[in-house]
Amino acid sequence: MMDEYIGFTKNIKTKLGIDLNLYKEAQMKRRLTSLRNKRGFTTFKTYFDAMNKEEVLLNEFVDRITINVSEFYRNPKRWFVLEREIVPLLLQNTNKLSIWSAACSTGEEPYSLAILLNEYFPKIDFQIIATDIDQNALEKAKQGVYSEQSLKELPTHLKTKYFTENHGLYAINSSLKDKIVFKKHNLLADSYPRNMDLIVCRNVLIYFTDPAKEIIYQNFSTALKSGGVLFVGSTEQIFSPGSYHLSLKDTFFYEKV
Repeated sequence: MMDEYIGFTKNIKTKLGIDLNLYKEAQMKRRLTSLRNKRGFTTFKTYFDAMNKEEVLLNEFVDRITINVSEFYRNPKRWFVLEREIVPLLLQNTNKLSIWSAACSTGEEPYSLAILLNEYFPKIDFQIIATDIDQNALEKAKQGVYSEQSLKELPTHLKTKYFTENHGLYAINSSLKDKIVFKKHNLLADSYPRNMDLIVCRNVLIYFTDPAKEIIYQNFSTALKSGGVLFVGSTEQIFSPGSYHLSLKDTFFYEKV
């Protein structure tokens, strides 16, 4: 019954803080009905009651609905360079940064940026625009609730400081959410923000054709301030950065000249 599923989604939101209505309903309902039936329950009410009593069932449910395609501090050495070299460079003549996390997926990247800046540069003012073409991914990003697997590269002291754990899920602090604006954006169709100090777009352009990459790199360059930096993924070296008015600053970091 549809009413029963609605009640189930309300119970899950109250217990875990996850709004199942932000996911495509047909797909999510099919996935969860399959899991429920597999465990021998014929209604969502009896399934939820059992989850309340059995941690194993609850953890299995959480694993099923939190399928992550990204993670916090992906490629940690690059984040160390960002902290020690790139951000200080950007702050030479200002204490305010405008940052764009392009193709941000489910939010791990912009939240990683917010954690890094808040932790190591507490006196600066920063605003992060985080965009993606997938509205469902953006809705998950806005919730800011992640599995432990997503946080495996994040230093323990940062995980403790910036997340609240509940039933194996980690909710990011609301103070960091306030620093990020999530928006839907198509890199190949929509206008780009301007006057950015830092643009982060990692492990996304590998899915585009070479002509499309050229358009995107040119648009990124235009979006950056002079002296601004583009941070790309480990498979996305720019082989002729000069043609986009960029120069290699460090591995996978390009400065606008």
